[in-house]
Amino acid sequence: MLTAIIFIIVLSVLVLVHEFGHFYFAKRAGMRVDEFGFGFPPRLFSWKNKETTYSLNLIPFGGFVKVHGEDGESRNDPKSFTSKTFSQRAKVLVAGVLMNFLLAVVLLSIGGWLGLRIAVEDGAIPVDASDPKIQIVGIAAKSPALEADLRILDSITKLQFRESSVVPTSAKDIQDFINSNRGQEIILTIQRGKSEFLEKHITPRLNPPPGEGATGISIKKTVVVSYPWYEAIWRGAYGAVIMTENVIYGLGSFFGNLLVHGKVAADVSGPIGIATFTGQASRLGFNYLIQFVSILSINLAVLNIIPFPALDGGRLLFLAIEKIRRKALDKKVEGLVNAAGFIFLLGLMVLVTIRDIGRFF
Repeated sequence: MLTAIIFIIVLSVLVLVHEFGHFYFAKRAGMRVDEFGFGFPPRLFSWKNKETTYSLNLIPFGGFVKVHGEDGESRNDPKSFTSKTFSQRAKVLVAGVLMNFLLAVVLLSIGGWLGLRIAVEDGAIPVDASDPKIQIVGIAAKSPALEADLRILDSITKLQFRESSVVPTSAKDIQDFINSNRGQEIILTIQRGKSEFLEKHITPRLNPPPGEGATGISIKKTVVVSYPWYEAIWRGAYGAVIMTENVIYGLGSFFGNLLVHGKVAADVSGPIGIATFTGQASRLGFNYLIQFVSILSINLAVLNIIPFPALDGGRLLFLAIEKIRRKALDKKVEGLVNAAGFIFLLGLMVLVTIRDIGRFF
């Protein structure tokens, strides 16, 4: 229940920030905003302030801003979306993406000031770093690690085989111990969360699949770093840029695999997976939650700017075509294309959600 509550709060912040971007720039351009809604209908209750209705709806997974004339009507109304210039309309469409990026910058700046856990190389640890850990950052499907119920962000504190044991200080210590005991059951002592310590029995594989280690885990050394507030701001902006680059690369690989091979990557998650990871991050601490919400915000920004029907980027593409043609597109055709895009995205989400149920339950 607590995980569900935290997930809804996180999702609410992401959606409200995104939709506020559309709302603010529409108002600034002199457009009439008919409704600012959180969630999807049916409507629970609403209130009206001047010309805008603010609504709270039953289904909390989303939100919307309804701008007068955005469907192509009322072109002659000076307060309609379609009556405005290309530049004004484009700003409204990209405003949600911009706000999600700025949210990530703010969160990472706050986290950098309070203290964030980052991955480091063994020979490049910052001088003011604290609380070093060797953490699991990836787990392969159908691997010994998955069967032993190891989890992402678990910290490995000790490895033992019969009478020999190692307290690792680097990722290499763990890799060397595992490789020297392939085919033999070893015991990993892990720290999960702030104070839970567990012993996991695991047998490293003699011949793991290509690209995977003997146990199927990816590990990194991590430390906590913090900065003065004035340094945390630019580091937060830089971190958001790096996150954006990584998300673009990840989404490119995702759609490449989907279109070329017809497969959805194993590490892609839907709402259930995101909710599960949100709960895990919140249990690990506030700094983990800040980083995770930042990643979600960047993902939302990059996904929305993709020039695909039903997304902000798709609408921006239609607007660019209209600018080049010097003529408005047929709204029925545009509506059908957007509907097809929405159905495709909905089907993809259902597919990923079904797989999430199998993974997490």
